[in-house]
Amino acid sequence: MTIYEDTTLAVGIRYRIFLDDWNLGLFGSCSGLGAEVTVETREEGGNNGSVWQFPTRLRFPNVTLTRPLNKDSAKIGEWFTTMVTSGYKFGTATIDAMTAAGDEVARFGLMGIVPVRWSGPTLSTTDSNVVVESVEIAHHGFVPPKAGG
Repeated sequence: MTIYEDTTLAVGIRYRIFLDDWNLGLFGSCSGLGAEVTVETREEGGNNGSVWQFPTRLRFPNVTLTRPLNKDSAKIGEWFTTMVTSGYKFGTATIDAMTAAGDEVARFGLMGIVPVRWSGPTLSTTDSNVVVESVEIAHHGFVPPKAGG
């Protein structure tokens, strides 16, 4: 058995995101899922062979989702506006990585999400590229994702 026999390869993956009760739809790319341990170093007197390294805290990069402009694009603006007008509460997010056929490959749960930035498309009649938008979300760590979004 090779390592690929029982694995759905991440080719043509799309990402569906739920922010609490907000279904923001499908995205074509997702970057920033990860974690980093901040390490403090200490030098011990008389020990010239190594330096002690102590873990201090976890840091999580912002997650950026990008997609072509579509019918779900207005949902991002609604979500940002709701955060401002109804008082912000830290929420949770579920990001589903799915095949083109809609089969789930992986699911990630994020806690304490914070909207950081929405970048809308550059609209120009002289440009023939696909217009895209992206949304950037900060979070405070990973949690078990909700079933079904």
